[in-house]
Amino acid sequence: MNAVKLVGTMRPNFLLLTPVCVFLGYAAASVTAPMPIGAMDAGLILAGALLAHISVNMLNEYHDFQSGLDLNTARTPFSGGSGTLPAHPAIATHTLVAGVVALALTGVIGLYLLARAGIGLLPVGLLGLVVVAGYSPWITRRPLACLFAPGLGFGPLMVMGAAYVLAGHYSATAALASLTPLFLVSGLLLINQFPDTEPDREAGRRHLPIMVGRRGASRVFAAMVFAAFLPIIAGIPAGLLPLHAALGLLTLPLAAYVAYGAMRFAKDIPRLTPFLGFNVALVLGTNLLLAIGLLLGT
Repeated sequence: MNAVKLVGTMRPNFLLLTPVCVFLGYAAASVTAPMPIGAMDAGLILAGALLAHISVNMLNEYHDFQSGLDLNTARTPFSGGSGTLPAHPAIATHTLVAGVVALALTGVIGLYLLARAGIGLLPVGLLGLVVVAGYSPWITRRPLACLFAPGLGFGPLMVMGAAYVLAGHYSATAALASLTPLFLVSGLLLINQFPDTEPDREAGRRHLPIMVGRRGASRVFAAMVFAAFLPIIAGIPAGLLPLHAALGLLTLPLAAYVAYGAMRFAKDIPRLTPFLGFNVALVLGTNLLLAIGLLLGT
């Protein structure tokens, strides 16, 4: 029974982002890979990335429960944690242990991929482990780190790391493609902090909505949403992305709508909440379309 409850602390509803970003790395590698991409390596990359995502989620659930934050938040489908530990406090220690084990397994897979792909993977792997381990106790208390760490993890680290293992080298194509999830995922975590601003402040967090207010943070969010499309717009004429990568631009109208909602309802959480859902669709859809475009352009 505890094992079933533990699944809730993994936040399974949010794990879909990982295969989408790994798929983007796979697509970027396919543009420049000198040989067929191995299914086993692709599967191990996905497993390691999922374990890292599960680890950061479980460690965050444990940390927020222990700090008392989970008891003060008004949860939405996109913020405030899963609610699993407040409902089942007896599994708190199990959550911590499972989160640490998931992180250790991520490291084991990383070592195997390092042996296969080469030393160039080491900086990406080490920084990824630091982001996962340090997110809840350290990064959430430093506004700029808190703003960019999520996007760094799912963008340059995940996309470029996957592309490096699969293609055998880093490429400008993978680097440029990784910037889209960098901005979109950082924006995703930013706007999802809006409902919890006051409880987060009381728990000692220091992220952007706390430091500059929801209104100011909504402008930063809008800028990040539109910045996510610039790599595509610039990369195609520069010859770094194939023409088909323009598929990623199809979500621009949705981006404009989400940016409008964030700025219009930054202080009205009930009316903002539907836009949090639209933003999830924006993040997943844009990265998926970009990946498909890269594959069509090979």
